Amino acid sequence: MSSTRDATVPDESTVARSRAIAHWLDDAFRVPGTRLRFGLDPLIGLIPGLGDIVGGLLSTYIVIEALRTKAPRALLLRMLGNLGVDMLLAAVPIAGDLFDAGWKANSRNLSLLRQHIEHPDEARAASRVFVAMMIMGVALVVLGTALVSFLTLRWLLEALAY
Repeated sequence: MSSTRDATVPDESTVARSRAIAHWLDDAFRVPGTRLRFGLDPLIGLIPGLGDIVGGLLSTYIVIEALRTKAPRALLLRMLGNLGVDMLLAAVPIAGDLFDAGWKANSRNLSLLRQHIEHPDEARAASRVFVAMMIMGVALVVLGTALVSFLTLRWLLEALAY
């Protein structure tokens, strides 16, 4: 038998480490008297300038674990999308940190990693559909922005002609 571990076969410690990271960053604390939970990620994000970067770097751990398990590219893009939304919106002072507490990108990515490990074919298909929908959504936003810009410019030129 080979003494090297096959990177495509995740062991229980991969999920356990990822679960621990997700817990500490997303769910470690409970608001007293409620079922609301939050983690260190939104708290770290309160540090101006550096907090969101540190939180984002810590959050990449689960994506790296998925990469080590040879997760398909579509799944990795989906995980990076969750992380990107988290980092982009968390950059808004205070309101972004509140969003961060509710978005829970690490828990979302843990769920995707577990789905990949337990049902790889289903995870691959679902991720491809998601990535395709995201590409279409971005294309529609770009086209919509271009259309609004064109109509605004046309209106402005017509207004200046009078």
